[in-house]
Amino acid sequence: MKVSPVVSTTSPAFSIRQEHSPVRDLIELSAAFLAIMVVLWLPTDKQLIFGPIALLMPAVLVFMDKPTTRALGLGLRQFLRAFWILPVALALAALGIYLAQLAGTSHALYKADFTHVGGYVVWTICQQFLLQDYFMPRLTRLISTDGAIAIAALLFSVAHLPNIPLTIATLVWGGVSCAIFRRYRSIYVLGLAQGLLGLCFAVCVPDVFLHHMRVGLGYWHYHPEVMPQPETFHAFAGK
Repeated sequence: MKVSPVVSTTSPAFSIRQEHSPVRDLIELSAAFLAIMVVLWLPTDKQLIFGPIALLMPAVLVFMDKPTTRALGLGLRQFLRAFWILPVALALAALGIYLAQLAGTSHALYKADFTHVGGYVVWTICQQFLLQDYFMPRLTRLISTDGAIAIAALLFSVAHLPNIPLTIATLVWGGVSCAIFRRYRSIYVLGLAQGLLGLCFAVCVPDVFLHHMRVGLGYWHYHPEVMPQPETFHAFAGK
């Protein structure tokens, strides 16, 4: 029986920048995570200004080394090899929606137009890029691979506070996605899978808990929409 090789912690998938010192890795990790957390807790108008900066900084540091698409997990062959993950994610999403319907917690997706849904999926791909190509390589140079996966998942979940349902879900998905990337290394597949599962989560968990999937300061600015009362009610009320 042929066993698929496991990518070592010194492979291009995790260790793109071998010349980095531990101090530099730690500084880059801390700076990027702190910048992301600060942006998440800024008002929306400030996020539009400082958000792109916080995301651009890690991307610049990643591409400064001119890594290959294979090292980044952006290759077509890797996408095809990991493609089986998407049907699995779709099946899990369908199962989740079915169970939510049975439990009576399913509801319509907030802003289900193509712009918002497409933008969300693009954002999940960007999240996987940051997680797998920025945070994981630096963590694995500082600690063991298993430890790096655990810390990366923890950081990923903390970024979703104070949204408790999302924090728990991203803690699990963060660890799973990092472990999958270790073997299959496809940012696109993991990002799309996260998008599918995230949309499923959005329609299965009541917004009274999920707050339209908002995190950071936006979570506390959530205001539930007031549903218009049916005309029959107005008739009985004498209006």
